[in-house]
Amino acid sequence: MSQPSSPPAPGASLSYRDAGVDIDAGDALVERIKPLAKKTMREGVLAGIGGFGALFEVPKRYKEPVLVSGTDGVGTKLKLAFHLNKHDTVGIDLVAMSVNDILVQGAEPLFFLDYFACGKLDVETATQVVAGIGRGCEMAGCALIGGETAEMPSMYPDGEYDLAGFAVGAVEKSKIIDGKSIVPGDVVLGLASSGAHSNGYSLVRKIIERANPDFNADFHGRALRDVLMEPTRIYVKNLLALMQKLPVKGMAHITGGGLVENVPRVLQENLTAVLQRDAWAMPPLFTWLQQHGNVADAEMHRVFNCGIGMAVVVAGADADAALAQLMAAGETVARIGVIAERLPGQAQTVVQ
Repeated sequence: MSQPSSPPAPGASLSYRDAGVDIDAGDALVERIKPLAKKTMREGVLAGIGGFGALFEVPKRYKEPVLVSGTDGVGTKLKLAFHLNKHDTVGIDLVAMSVNDILVQGAEPLFFLDYFACGKLDVETATQVVAGIGRGCEMAGCALIGGETAEMPSMYPDGEYDLAGFAVGAVEKSKIIDGKSIVPGDVVLGLASSGAHSNGYSLVRKIIERANPDFNADFHGRALRDVLMEPTRIYVKNLLALMQKLPVKGMAHITGGGLVENVPRVLQENLTAVLQRDAWAMPPLFTWLQQHGNVADAEMHRVFNCGIGMAVVVAGADADAALAQLMAAGETVARIGVIAERLPGQAQTVVQ
């Protein structure tokens, strides 16, 4: 006959805080987030931060709205943020990676949600991160409508956290940009990146490990730490304005895979993009990375954006007007190539 289990030993009452979760810290963070989110409010927001779910009404100016969604993180750029104790820009990266992705299909970003996970919540650090997310949303014109903060003891090393972001946008069904109208003779415009954006940082960190640089040293007029942590450029407002003025046939957000793997994502199988490497200047950061890592040209082109953060395809007759409008809006732009008939066995992006 089995014996009854022993009663628990008497002891002090345990709380969630004893288990490593500080509910008060979480509440304090929510209170700090509310004014940051309020600054991003826009038409369509019915209920945002605080509810179980955020409510958003698609603006009535859309006749046949198609929702476009995207999700991403910041990747191992976060490891550099931890090392440098610099948390004020990674939130911009988080927003940029998702809103730029949905933008390429012609979508206007409507709202954004974030997920912040850590082992022990540091309210000051988390506030810096979310403030960056708020700034990114303002740059993209979308509302920071909700999110989640998860404190999970023992899941992450002390002082570290992870981020994920989720963007939802809308585009008129008749105005979806899918690249199907691209033909030989069309022009590829390259919009300058602000740096390495949020891609290739595993290699960046390996090169840093080898070079062992002084992060505070002057690097072409700025501290190297700031150049390495420069947030991803958000192209939303300037490209939405361009789409209002002339037909944009295709766009490619240059993320992981670089130019050679992202431009083909908007091309039909019978086309190739022939890019001229001397059409734009390689930013000093990429030259430094290539030299200190002894990285081959082909590897640079498939890992990093190499100075081009967004590729835009327009008709040859529209190229000058598009170039002028984007430059007037503050973008650094260059004609970086043309679309051509693809030869048998030819890659869909040729950098020459």
